[in-house]
Amino acid sequence: MTITLHDVTVAAYLRGFRVLADLLAKGKAHGGDALVDQRLAPDMLNLAGQVQRASDTAKFAVARVADVTPPSFDDNETTIDHLLARIDATVKWIESVPVEAVNDGATRSITRDFRGTPRTFTAKEYVLAFALPNFYFHVTTAYDILRHNGVGVGKLDYLGFNG
Repeated sequence: MTITLHDVTVAAYLRGFRVLADLLAKGKAHGGDALVDQRLAPDMLNLAGQVQRASDTAKFAVARVADVTPPSFDDNETTIDHLLARIDATVKWIESVPVEAVNDGATRSITRDFRGTPRTFTAKEYVLAFALPNFYFHVTTAYDILRHNGVGVGKLDYLGFNG
């Protein structure tokens, strides 16, 4: 069995967004829109920022690998429904990118700047070393914010097996 770059990116992002949407729905039922501004520490992004960065990470990774232009989203979500709409828009766009465009980009060079230091990756390296870990960091932090604020979510919710 061969695992393609599409499997590693698009399939992983779609699953992660399904889980994130389920977590947000539980948050909406528990604490409502007051959760959107919650954060774990003063120097961390709030819940809205975590969802926005997960969205950006996924759409930019797919765009860079497939060499297509991603949509631009304003970071102006103030309610859980807005965050769910952002996830929905991200998922719809990611699903619109042709499978072949993603898979054909596996060896494309991608250069990113990390605190003033450029680093060049193959698309495969970029996805595995940066894009996926960054995506899951923001999904996990969103989960942590919800959990920290009393939303009844656990490991099975995060894994997508409890909904």
